[in-house]
Amino acid sequence: MPSTRRSFLRSASLLTLGASAQTSVSKPAGLRIEKVEFAFEDFKYRAPYKFGGTAVDRVTLLNVTVQVSTPAGKSATGFGSMPMGNVWAFPSKTMPYETTLGAMRELAKRINKITGDFKETAHPIEINHLLEPEYLKAAAGVSKELALAEPIPKLCTQVTASPFDAALHDAFGKALGLNCYQTYSAELMGQDLSRYLNADFKGESLEKYVTAKPRDWIWLFHSVGGLDAVTPGELKEPLNDGMPETLGDWIKRDGLQRIKIKLQGENLEWDIARTVAIDRVARETRPEVEWKYCCDFNEHCPNVDYLLEFLRKVKEQSPQGFESILYLEQPTRRDLRADRGNLMHEAAKFRPVVIDESLTDLENLMLSREMGYTGACLKACKGQSHAMLMAAAGQKYGMFLCVQDLTCPGASFVHSAGIASHVPGLSTIEGNARQYVPAANAAWTGRFPGLFETKDGKLLTRQLDRVGLGAVG
Repeated sequence: MPSTRRSFLRSASLLTLGASAQTSVSKPAGLRIEKVEFAFEDFKYRAPYKFGGTAVDRVTLLNVTVQVSTPAGKSATGFGSMPMGNVWAFPSKTMPYETTLGAMRELAKRINKITGDFKETAHPIEINHLLEPEYLKAAAGVSKELALAEPIPKLCTQVTASPFDAALHDAFGKALGLNCYQTYSAELMGQDLSRYLNADFKGESLEKYVTAKPRDWIWLFHSVGGLDAVTPGELKEPLNDGMPETLGDWIKRDGLQRIKIKLQGENLEWDIARTVAIDRVARETRPEVEWKYCCDFNEHCPNVDYLLEFLRKVKEQSPQGFESILYLEQPTRRDLRADRGNLMHEAAKFRPVVIDESLTDLENLMLSREMGYTGACLKACKGQSHAMLMAAAGQKYGMFLCVQDLTCPGASFVHSAGIASHVPGLSTIEGNARQYVPAANAAWTGRFPGLFETKDGKLLTRQLDRVGLGAVG
């Protein structure tokens, strides 16, 4: 680590301790990073998943292991894992899949070094707060050195850094013999939330916004991608692999009661027909269910008028289907500042309108509220630290909150489900790795009964009370 950067981080750490004394909080336990290692793991999808106009047929997982110590002499090893998700995190019309994935791979190497070079003792949230600016500088460096046609965006940097952050939270909990949601007290963090958010959070601790114990269960949102067969007539090339291949078959096998509908945002008639067809199949298959849907446009709607017309026509053609829409996810472009004219106030009168790709920091959350958005999506792939802080902000400002994944398998899904089961008011999670990349879940289903498989449309989360993030002992 360059001496100038080391001095900066040391000074920031000293400021942390000063703030602790001022708020009458004892010096936090913290952790010291001893070693960081990472590896990649590749899986092919059983079937392509189409969202945002792009079909994805593979995943590269970034797996991170950290070794840490505490001032009390305890040591622990933490683990974090996350799909790279370059199609979502680094979409590009000028660069192919391998180019954006390659940039994330290179960025992972640099984040690994930056994290390993950090030698101060601090809480994982404080470490992420200090290191994220360094990660962003590294992303800019990769963009320049690889002569990328478009620079690596902040969201992509957060996704690449997220398993490092997860591994630190996991290790800290293990070192203290606590579930990581029990490590967010004022005593252990040594800071109030105003350091990471704004003055509205003066004197508040994160433990106010999370529960020490998980919910017993949460609803599973089953995803219907743009290429998925809703009816048998749409099944052009059966896989015949023993798994469901139509929506009706999935509903029957898993007892589904919640559906995430992936829409185009560029073809109004298709979006309307797709939503109405999914509602029809759902009600025909399980007429006794009180169905709930999430409509996700993956930022492809040209404007809010498109969204309003979509809602009007769905209500006209399927009143029950319209009533079942629980919320609307990221209808227009993720760059809110470049899209200031697309105000969501009128649409939000009908249903919560949630930001997903736009949510990279508190500044964008506050801007979204000004623009009429009423909800926010929490994702493990943006980092555990980020998810916890945005969960606090969302609750503080009375926003609708939900948890989505990034087709997260294995440890990354345990992580994601932990968020959904520990944030008050949440009761649902998207979990589609079981549909598209079940091979990556194979080693995990027996270790977490009822979390990777379901028979009643629910996932059992009471078991997510193990030490750390709970995925690896």
